[in-house]
Amino acid sequence: MRYRLEFRIKVLEHLFAGGPFMYLGYRMLKQVILITGTPCVGKTSVARMLAAKLGGEYINLTDLAIKENLILGRDEKRASLIIDDKNMRKRIREIVEKSEAENVIVDGHYAASVAPEGLVTRVFVLRRNPIELRKLMEERGFSGNKLWENLASEILDICLVEAINIHGAEKVCEVDVTGKSVEETVAEILKLLKNPEECHVGIVDWLSELERKGIMEEYLKI
Repeated sequence: MRYRLEFRIKVLEHLFAGGPFMYLGYRMLKQVILITGTPCVGKTSVARMLAAKLGGEYINLTDLAIKENLILGRDEKRASLIIDDKNMRKRIREIVEKSEAENVIVDGHYAASVAPEGLVTRVFVLRRNPIELRKLMEERGFSGNKLWENLASEILDICLVEAINIHGAEKVCEVDVTGKSVEETVAEILKLLKNPEECHVGIVDWLSELERKGIMEEYLKI
C-alpha cells in the first residue's frame, strides 16, 4: 500500500513539474501567483481583484512585513523599508503551505525575489508606459531620487529581468497595463491563466519608445 502511494505521488510530481500547479502535502493542488512590477503600475488593485475572482488568499508583502516585523530597517534616502528577505521567504512558505485556498496571490514589487522558487507557479509582471507612470508617481508624491530610480526601473525592465532570472521565462507573463482599467487587466490575467501558451515576455520596449519620441532624457535621469 505504501509503495503504491509513493508511486502515485511520483506520478503526480512528474505530471505537474513546471506546470501551472503545485502539489503540497500530498493533499491538494494550488496555484501560487505573483503580481509584481514597478511601484504605481497598479499591482495591489489588480492582485486584490484577481484574488477575489479566484476565491484565493491575498498576501500583500508590505503589509505582511509591517504586521509581522519582517523588517531590518529603513532606507531613508529612498524612503522605503529594508525587508528581511530570509524570514520573509520562510513566512511566505508557511502561509502558502497552511492555506486552504487553491490560489494564493502574492503582491509586491519584490515578490519575485522573496517568494520561494519551488512554490511559485506563475509570475505576472505588470508594465506601464513611463509617460503614464510618471504622472501616477507624481500624484502619489514621488519626487527626486525616488521618482527617477523607480522610473528607471520600469524603463530598464528591472522587475521583468529579476522575475525571469529567478523563476525562469516559462513561468513569467508580461502584461502591459497602459491605459487599461483594473477590470481589463484582471480579465487578461485570467485568460492567460487558462491559456499559458499565450504568456510572453519582451512585449514592451520603453527605452526604444522614449528614444523614438526624443524624450528619453526627460525620463531616464540616473
